[in-house]
Amino acid sequence: MDHPTGLPCMRCGKCCLTDLIAYVTEEDRNRWTRDGRTDILHILEKEHGMWAGDRLVSRDDGRLLQGCPFFIWDGALGTCAIYETRPRVCKDYVPGSSEFCPHYKGGIG
Repeated sequence: MDHPTGLPCMRCGKCCLTDLIAYVTEEDRNRWTRDGRTDILHILEKEHGMWAGDRLVSRDDGRLLQGCPFFIWDGALGTCAIYETRPRVCKDYVPGSSEFCPHYKGGIG
């Protein structure tokens, strides 16, 4: 898929393996409720994520939460199990816009 930078997503999963799921908005949750996506809501509620300094941890047992629970490997490429209804932060992500992306060259523009 091409993006505003003109760079295709490499499907490496690096953006998905960060804590982007921590940025799910109320709008995302409302959409999933409207759409009956209890599968997504259940996973988010089960994680009970909270920020502890600079990392996301489980509120229940303190374990480090790493990566999006909806990221899966499809052979050698990463894919999203909820791509069509993924969170806004994921829809808005532009390949090459951050240091964890292999396309990053010090910024866009």
